[in-house]
Amino acid sequence: MTRKRILCISSYFLFAIGNAYAQETLSPIRPVNFSKVEITDQFWTPKIKTVSEVTIPVCIEQTEVKTPRIRNFEKVAQHSGEKHEGIYYDDSDVYKALEAIAYSLKNHPDQQLEQKADEWIDKIAAAQLPDGYLNTYYTLNGLDKRWTDMDMHEDYCAGHLIEAAIAYYNTTGKTKLLEVATRFADHIDSTFRQQNRPWVSGHQEIELALVKLYHTAKKERYLALADWFLQQRGRGYGKGHTWDDLKDPARCQDAVPLKDQKEITGHAVRAMYLYTGAADVGAATGNTEYMQAMQTVWQDVVYRNMYITGGIGSTAKNEGFSQDYDLPNASAYCETCASVGMVFWNQRMNLLTGEAKYFDILERSLYNGALDGLSYSGNRFFYGNPLASHGGYGRSEWFGTACCPSNIARLVESLGDYIYAHSDKAVWVNLFVGSKAAIPLSQGTVEIAQQTGYPWQGDVNIRVTPDRKRKFPLHIRIPGWLLGQPAPGDTYRFLDTTENKYTLQVNGKNVPYHIEKGYVVIDRIWDKNDAVSIQMPLEVKKIAANDQVVANKNRIALQRGPLVYCVEQVDNQDNAMNFIVPPDAHFTASFQKDLLGGVVTLQSKLPAATPSSDGKSIQVTKQTITAIPYFCWANRGNGEMQVWLPTKIKNVLINSNGL
Repeated sequence: MTRKRILCISSYFLFAIGNAYAQETLSPIRPVNFSKVEITDQFWTPKIKTVSEVTIPVCIEQTEVKTPRIRNFEKVAQHSGEKHEGIYYDDSDVYKALEAIAYSLKNHPDQQLEQKADEWIDKIAAAQLPDGYLNTYYTLNGLDKRWTDMDMHEDYCAGHLIEAAIAYYNTTGKTKLLEVATRFADHIDSTFRQQNRPWVSGHQEIELALVKLYHTAKKERYLALADWFLQQRGRGYGKGHTWDDLKDPARCQDAVPLKDQKEITGHAVRAMYLYTGAADVGAATGNTEYMQAMQTVWQDVVYRNMYITGGIGSTAKNEGFSQDYDLPNASAYCETCASVGMVFWNQRMNLLTGEAKYFDILERSLYNGALDGLSYSGNRFFYGNPLASHGGYGRSEWFGTACCPSNIARLVESLGDYIYAHSDKAVWVNLFVGSKAAIPLSQGTVEIAQQTGYPWQGDVNIRVTPDRKRKFPLHIRIPGWLLGQPAPGDTYRFLDTTENKYTLQVNGKNVPYHIEKGYVVIDRIWDKNDAVSIQMPLEVKKIAANDQVVANKNRIALQRGPLVYCVEQVDNQDNAMNFIVPPDAHFTASFQKDLLGGVVTLQSKLPAATPSSDGKSIQVTKQTITAIPYFCWANRGNGEMQVWLPTKIKNVLINSNGL
């Protein structure tokens, strides 16, 4: 069947499921879909290629060979009476892997990979019950228990199914998985909202997925269901492990109604998915209470509970948040999925408000906290992402709870979703990534082609080609780090507060522009191949933390451009903990083409303590210390690492190999 024929069928299907079209109340700014963006970037293209060629095959092998995830779907279809294997939420990993595959097929078309995806989709469809329900754990272990425990991730799995189905439809035009997801969404709507039967999602995800389904299918009931789920929170409806055993509704952000939430609580990933969905619903419905709540909670996260890497969730106890400014380094939890969630949420906050500060945080999380979760080789992963290690922490091939590998895979493959945005009359450039996109405006199409050496270099060249001469504003984000602010709030500050001067020209000439919400706005009549050039100096910056962050007293961190740096044992004479950084220390940057695929490292001559030759004293000498981007660490074996570097000696621990 030809792709044209598939798309025709797809259009008919979407019309059929959305015959009661409602007038959408869209946010004024909308993202350019990944399927419309071609990535041509020096930094990201190799990483996307690695995910396509290595990470996704690993996910496939783990999903259908090394673990029973696909086998559970086969068991349901066979009606053989076999029991479920694995963990009750394992279905979600199948769906996230499928979503990553969908994005990969756009970036690297692969007929065999598409056939594998279609094979999985056939098995998923065969496991769906006539009433639309789809969950292998309960179908195999007893349907009489379904929808009885709100903490058992039934709706969480459904959300990931919906997201995978939409991504696969956007790439291939195929509707089989979308039909499955739609029937499941209809089942959930009929079971809960239409009967007004209380249900609180113990692990949020379905809310944001339903809004995606609403925008795809143009069917009002999915937006209404997403809003209904949000309104269930904080009303005492919760039943299940979180509420009955842990007695901790704040773990899943259920202590107070959503519109009244002001502080970040509980499980970090659940929070990110919830607040992404709330921002989506707020944008689609114009609910100002959701918008205000999201801005207040965002400030609590970023101002008092975020690591310099953009990671969130300081404690493993609840896989999330503890007290304000409690940001330990070696024990930092910082789940990879939480950083992925920070990307989702901050994009939605930007679409709601048009403010660049949200993309500043998105960029910080993307390049540091999230990307750290994926090894250079593409086949090893971090679940948690600490900011210091004494050598005992390393990357893993897989996890029992395997949410992170497929999550970072789908994020990297879908990078195109986050680069550009548009309204009916304007274009936004949010990330500096070499790419091409055709962006629709109300009066026609504008092609954008971006070339850059970012994040290693600060040069950005943007070619603007409208289908005909037309006037519109082009918004280009000026990163907060360039303007002297590592992050909003007072948790972090640059020791050198001087703003770096950037230059901006169009066709080689200075042009008038104004600053609006953190963007340079060039409003002019654009012609074919107009060229915008930006030069952003990338200087090494020292960062200090608020004194309330006890772990970082008398310490500094290093940042160059959007990248946070760390010192790793392997680069520093087998010791990453024996030096201090005096106030006058100067770091130089150099590109090492043969290191980890090519990275910029930082070097400085610093006082370092080493044992004397007879082992009876300590001597302090100058030693060249090398720092690498944080996302690169632990790719050459386990070893010591630290992000926050000491500026003073507070105590000495003598190790004679007897500890």
